[in-house]
Amino acid sequence: MFIHNKRLQYTVRVGATDPGLANLLLELFGGPQGELAAAMRYFTQAVGEEDSGRKDMLYDIATEELSHLEIIGSIVAMLNRGAKGELAENIDAQAESYRKLHGAGNDSHVTQLLYGGGPALTNSGGVPWSAAYIDTIGEPTADLRSNIAAEARAKIIYERLMNVTDDPGVRDALGFLMTREVSHQKSFEKALYSITGNFPPGKRPPSSEFAQVYYKMSQGDAPIEGPWNRGDGLRLVANPPAAADGGDGKASVVLSHAERTALDAMAQRQQSDRTVDPTTGAELGSQKK
Repeated sequence: MFIHNKRLQYTVRVGATDPGLANLLLELFGGPQGELAAAMRYFTQAVGEEDSGRKDMLYDIATEELSHLEIIGSIVAMLNRGAKGELAENIDAQAESYRKLHGAGNDSHVTQLLYGGGPALTNSGGVPWSAAYIDTIGEPTADLRSNIAAEARAKIIYERLMNVTDDPGVRDALGFLMTREVSHQKSFEKALYSITGNFPPGKRPPSSEFAQVYYKMSQGDAPIEGPWNRGDGLRLVANPPAAADGGDGKASVVLSHAERTALDAMAQRQQSDRTVDPTTGAELGSQKK
């Protein structure tokens, strides 16, 4: 059961309205790295989690992400508040309204006209939020790694947004939200490492002959060596074979007699005549008159 507290988790103080900045902040409201995506990712993971400790953690963080969604939405609403009233009451001439909503060349006019200045469940380009942003696969060792990466991506977006505003109140609130992403990363990483044998994900062991091999797949200069291609747990193969399994590298399938007969008939019917070189329509059209 969820109970809404009318107080925000962090106080929102906006120094001046700015529809352009509001539009950029939608990236963390309804975008792929935004707070709604995070809340839904962790909430659905919590519902299916069998470990009681991880279930509590996922519910707690999912609920906090909803509170962050409320903070971002409140900032967007405050940044849009001036333009919202002016647009609704037809205060400005059309050209002036258009100039204000465009801001510094962004698309805030789209969200203003479609959503009346409220926080829309879109990204900053107006693309609607999608459940396709959620990449949960139902394996904690894989999902926790994805969660860590998701929090890292969100932190970077917060940093970039802080770089495009000098409003101290907005920067302060964004700094708080950015910092909470770091805290969540720590929780997810500690939860991951509390699972004994968390790598590789899943139950089946990898094939030992391929699991510890790094293939240099590009031709030319010698490989730049580092821990990612040699050292503990990895062996660099500078000239990998055409087929790693030692076979001929070709695809084959066992067909029944009926399948083979039908396939041969199709191949014969569709066979190319390599001796014919007809003039094409494209060639006729390109001829000079």
